[in-house]
Amino acid sequence: MRNISDIIEQHLKNIITESPTGSVEIQRSEIADLFQCVPSQINYVINTRFTLQKGYIVESKRGGGGYIRIRKVQIVSKARLQELLTEELIGESITQNVGNAIIERLLEDGLVSLREATLMKVATSRNVLTIKPEIRDRLRANILKQLIAAILSR
Repeated sequence: MRNISDIIEQHLKNIITESPTGSVEIQRSEIADLFQCVPSQINYVINTRFTLQKGYIVESKRGGGGYIRIRKVQIVSKARLQELLTEELIGESITQNVGNAIIERLLEDGLVSLREATLMKVATSRNVLTIKPEIRDRLRANILKQLIAAILSR
């Protein structure tokens, strides 16, 4: 059974997908009322499920008329995506969780197949990279950058 965070995430993703702008503006309290949960639950979902690594930009305005805007980042070109991923998101070192989030984004956007995503996750997992964490995260970054370059250049 899905938990409330999964349900809220799916609801917001559906709204974003149906939106002509690829974004949604919400008020935290309204969504909390809709799902009969505390507003901090909405914060948790937004902070963990709508990250830049997962392909979203979150903006907020505080105050009485405040809102939270969630926007799906649009892919302009494969070259620009590769540059963004390798230079800004992956960098010199990356954890397995962040790496998996990037791979999931590539899968959601149809840039990699399920098989490719699975192989990428296996190749960068801590079960395969059985070395010291600081070296492992640097090696994972290098492997992931090379895999992305090879896949996006086809």
